[in-house]
Amino acid sequence: MKMGEAHIVPLASQAVAILTELHALTGHGTLLFPSLRSRERPMSENTLNAALRRLGYTTEQMTAHGFRAMASTLLNEQGWHPDLIELQLAHAERNKVRAAYNRAIRLPERRKMMQAWANYLDALRTGANVVPLRRPATGH
Repeated sequence: MKMGEAHIVPLASQAVAILTELHALTGHGTLLFPSLRSRERPMSENTLNAALRRLGYTTEQMTAHGFRAMASTLLNEQGWHPDLIELQLAHAERNKVRAAYNRAIRLPERRKMMQAWANYLDALRTGANVVPLRRPATGH
């Protein structure tokens, strides 16, 4: 984490499954996503941005950090409590008094939110929530 602070991140079952598969490839190091230059340093955000460019996305269409913004927006639209979203994204509390006294991490609620998020993404990927539209029959 930035500033050397610990951040607990509850993961959905889908994320755990992916990380379990990844462990077979990178399980011998201390990092799941090491830098290409040094296995002791993490992959940079620029590596992810470069991958997005190779996939054909422009900087105006998507950035690595944009996934965080997209998740925040959609989770807010889905009605999740803003405090849960901010905790999950490791955003600092802006209210100085609240930041000084509130140490809650709300793991059960965040775990539920992240599982719902992963299920939502799976539904998008598989088209489970897509309603087919039919062209109206014409009398001609």
